[in-house]
Amino acid sequence: QVQLVESGGGLVQPGGSLRLSCAASGSTSSIFAMGWYRQAPGKQRELVAIITKSSSAYYPDSVKGRFTISRDNASNTVYLQMNSLKPEDTAVYYCNVRSYYSEYGRDVFNEYWGQGTQVTVPS
Repeated sequence: QVQLVESGGGLVQPGGSLRLSCAASGSTSSIFAMGWYRQAPGKQRELVAIITKSSSAYYPDSVKGRFTISRDNASNTVYLQMNSLKPEDTAVYYCNVRSYYSEYGRDVFNEYWGQGTQVTVPS
């Protein structure tokens, strides 16, 4: 099991910046990817950024160049630096962690979610 604790959301004016953090605890040695998703009212949850244990990162076009994901493997923490925020970035942001381990010759994949943190950018 992996437990996730998020922090860093809030209200920010357009063009401003916020930094989200997500600290993982528990069976962290099995984690191979950490990321962030967001869900705006009435919309589906969407990927914002994901980073592997070797720090390869992926961003959708909607945030590329504005958001940066990073991770500290020593503390099992993933960060999302959000710059040049826009009203359309308003959403609840969720930390996501994916883990893998092999047990008795069986591959076990799990996915864990944080509690969500609200980011609001007024228009």
